[in-house]
Amino acid sequence: MHLTRLSIDSANFPTHEHYPFNLDLLQKTKSLQFTTPVTFFIGENGTGKSTLLKSLAHSCDIQVWQDAERMRYHYNRYEEELYKHLQLEWSNGLVPGSFFGSQIFQDFARFLDEWAVNDPGILAYFGGKSLMAQSHGQSLISFFKTRYNIKGLYLLDEPETALSPQSQIELLKILKNTTADGHAQFIIATHSPILLAYPGALIYSFDKVPVQPIAYRDTAYYKLYKAFLDDPGKYIDSV
Repeated sequence: MHLTRLSIDSANFPTHEHYPFNLDLLQKTKSLQFTTPVTFFIGENGTGKSTLLKSLAHSCDIQVWQDAERMRYHYNRYEEELYKHLQLEWSNGLVPGSFFGSQIFQDFARFLDEWAVNDPGILAYFGGKSLMAQSHGQSLISFFKTRYNIKGLYLLDEPETALSPQSQIELLKILKNTTADGHAQFIIATHSPILLAYPGALIYSFDKVPVQPIAYRDTAYYKLYKAFLDDPGKYIDSV
């Protein structure tokens, strides 16, 4: 593992009234250990898994691509401050990496296309052709195959929102190939029972306070999908 431990300094939170510092889960989770090449964060929306993942990226000096800032009705000055209260432990020091979010990937792909107008060779690092010239799923797989061959820590926020089931299986193969020699480590926030099936992965549930490990077959996603596939009519008739 590159990253071995994440600690949350909740004793020095600047407030307990505003998000994300008002989350009971963050106040009571002292640390998370990373003992496997692939770790998953799971939980309902609003539990804080994506917020913690982005804050982790900030703490690791990993760029999170963002669209231009826009005016908002309500501004929360604490929203981006969690990273200041995270402490990280590394096996051999800080490593490079990247943050993937499906909502921001299109912005990155457009930027890369504009860059390639003046430097076509840059596309060699992303499969050899424009990401914009491929389907969304194809461009993602092309990006994953090339980017994750570089030693580093890779954070993914719900990648399944942009991937078909078949492409999710392709991503599982990429995870297996790039972690085989220990050069890549992944932390992934997801709702996908397909991705969660990765053999030997550590799964942290954000539906529990504090955050706790959970077995794959004990996750709500596995139970719901299995029950639905076993008897879809039961669920359709109840609508």
